[in-house]
Amino acid sequence: MAELRPRRSVLYMPGANERALEKAKTLDADALILDLEDSVAPDAKADGRKRVCEAAASGEYGRRELTIRVNGLDTEWHADDIRAAAEAGPDAIVVPKVNSAAEVHAIERSLEAAGAPDKTAIWAMVETPIAMLHAYDIAAASERLSVLVMGTNDLAKELHAEHVPGRAPLLGGLSLALLAARATGKVILDGVYNDVKDLDGFAEECLQGRQFGFDGKTLIHPGQLEPCNRIFAPSDAEIAHSEKIIEAFEAATREGRGVVTVDGRMIENLHVDNARRVLAVAAAIRDRA
Repeated sequence: MAELRPRRSVLYMPGANERALEKAKTLDADALILDLEDSVAPDAKADGRKRVCEAAASGEYGRRELTIRVNGLDTEWHADDIRAAAEAGPDAIVVPKVNSAAEVHAIERSLEAAGAPDKTAIWAMVETPIAMLHAYDIAAASERLSVLVMGTNDLAKELHAEHVPGRAPLLGGLSLALLAARATGKVILDGVYNDVKDLDGFAEECLQGRQFGFDGKTLIHPGQLEPCNRIFAPSDAEIAHSEKIIEAFEAATREGRGVVTVDGRMIENLHVDNARRVLAVAAAIRDRA
């Protein structure tokens, strides 16, 4: 199994806000998205770009995965963002509204032309109906693309859908993107929860996202970090049960037994694979601490 990197909590930070960038160094987020898009006004784009790239190159964010969200391909700032971000060399470039494999190829060419280091991955935001329908092609377009990021606010807007508990209007799109990520071996992050004061509703959506199979969730406020990290991490009971499954399976293998049961339930290879993944995720979280 490939090494797992925890991405339970992925927090957007406004790129033009120096205090926010400084505070991010102390927050218990698995990853940060230093934002040059929605949170930065047009007349502050150049200053925000400089500030974010300096932060990304500083080496002052510990083990947090550090990414930069550039402005979209169809904007006047995109090319300058890509060039500056490539020089800063973050862990990834987050690109909004990626709608096709051709756009992934264009992003990849731009990064390579700008001299981005090999470690700088592409995170593609999928947030439109056409992106949902092209999700597999987007995810499979490049080895450099490692993560799909759901943009649920924009998706709801373009669907003319309402934000309701349970997100029924969005489940078709979420499922298509999840299928694409799993079919191509990519990580996928759930979209944001807008009401930062509603922690109960937020926790319910985190649980839904985990049950669906998302690897983590994007966040807009530090107050969302604790429940997100807790819900997207294996519980003590899950870890203990996984250890029990692996121990029973290995004992049966040594003894030449073809049937394995744990707590009265038959264990197959898929259960063992799931148990090993739970333990790998738990180990990755411990290593990050």
